[in-house]
Amino acid sequence: MDQKAILSPQDKLDALALLIMRLGLAWFIFLWAAHKIITPKQYQNLARHFDGVDVSLTQIYLGGGVQIALCLLVALGVLRYFSYGSLLIMHFFTVLRRWEGFFDPFAVNDRGFPIHRNQVIDLAVLGALIALVLLIRRDHFSIGGWLARHDRPRWWN
Repeated sequence: MDQKAILSPQDKLDALALLIMRLGLAWFIFLWAAHKIITPKQYQNLARHFDGVDVSLTQIYLGGGVQIALCLLVALGVLRYFSYGSLLIMHFFTVLRRWEGFFDPFAVNDRGFPIHRNQVIDLAVLGALIALVLLIRRDHFSIGGWLARHDRPRWWN
């Protein structure tokens, strides 16, 4: 058996941690993407409110579909640099759009509801996505990781 394909206990522990993180991040962003398909008018209103642009239902459906496809690639660990990087850039754009809330994380509305807690969650997700990209070479429990360990075509990594 190829020595490169054998994982040490530490490799397995790192790979398990990254698998859990990768699946959690893919699921988190998948839920937002699926809601674009389920409630597209809500996302039209958000684009108008936050970005000052009007987007069609077709654009919302297309964006949600692309995001769902990326989440599936991430969950499987396929085309890792592309798929993980795409989710990172996409989420970074979301964070940039809502940065004002980071300066007042404890704000509440007139009913006592915290209005900026999603921004705090966004920062945690952004940090996890950055870590996932930085640790791609430790992501052994993915299709791309398996292919890399077995000297398969690199474009899948």
